[in-house]
Amino acid sequence: MPSLYTEIEIHAPRSRVWQILTQKERWKYWNTFLYDCNPHQTFVPGQEVSLSLLRVPGEEEIQFRPLVTLVQPEACLRWVSSIPGFQNEHIWQLQDLDRNRSQFVYQENFSGSLCKFFVPFIRQDEQKGMRRMAWELKQYAEKL
Repeated sequence: MPSLYTEIEIHAPRSRVWQILTQKERWKYWNTFLYDCNPHQTFVPGQEVSLSLLRVPGEEEIQFRPLVTLVQPEACLRWVSSIPGFQNEHIWQLQDLDRNRSQFVYQENFSGSLCKFFVPFIRQDEQKGMRRMAWELKQYAEKL
């Protein structure tokens, strides 16, 4: 199964980083990769959220409605978006490095019969967007 992965060390407690990640209505202040299309939708397992993605600045945003599959406060958030023949799972994980440092891990797993067509087309830009988001999260969390 093809996947993308990035991680970054953040000089902030895991609780602060989790709060920043899950307050979608505040993403506009720091996140240039993912956008919240409906701030009233929270991350609840079994519910869809309305999001938008911008792989490369200047390109058109891609709207999607992923299904939240797991919420483990201060530890892990997962959602899955799919179209017939293609599925994309996003996973955010937080780990303590010490009292005031966290590790943010962002992984995407791709599956389905159309995977071989979509993944080569989006891989590089998606990876850059994930890294950009991780860096922006770090910068924002460390300023608070």
